[in-house]
Amino acid sequence: MERPRVSAFLGASLDGFLAESDGGLGFLKPFEQEEHGYAAFYATVDTLLMGRKTYETVLGFEAWPFADRRVAVLTHTARTPRFGERFLSGEPTEVLDVLARQGARHVYADGGEVVTQFLAAGCLDSLVVSVVPVILGTGIRLFASSPGRHALTLESVRTLASGLVQLRYRIG
Repeated sequence: MERPRVSAFLGASLDGFLAESDGGLGFLKPFEQEEHGYAAFYATVDTLLMGRKTYETVLGFEAWPFADRRVAVLTHTARTPRFGERFLSGEPTEVLDVLARQGARHVYADGGEVVTQFLAAGCLDSLVVSVVPVILGTGIRLFASSPGRHALTLESVRTLASGLVQLRYRIG
């Protein structure tokens, strides 16, 4: 069975934080109305994979934003699904095997810890980072820990009117 392609699409402050210390994403609000390619990216994925912390952040949204996609949450704690999501644990290759058996072909890895784990395991195929023109000083880092050394090939750079700079990389 072929391994699904895995991509990440993240926003980060200029100093490398993807969220504020409390997990908040308020620093991204001024950039939400600008077309930055998220909708086009999201249209290409059939499965969303996130960690527990990202999941808990999303649960705080007014509405569940992923009703149209298969959602898997990486966690070591048993939980009751609220929106049809599945809870998984295991190494990235094991998780991808499970998702492939469920029909996944393109997985959106979301959240710093998940992206770090999948990059470290050699399971992340592409990465889009939108660098937001804000310096937070503290917060939750883009890479939760060192994913090790990886060669990235820059595919494109796009500068938006707001000053946001989007970097698109192929990994490996």
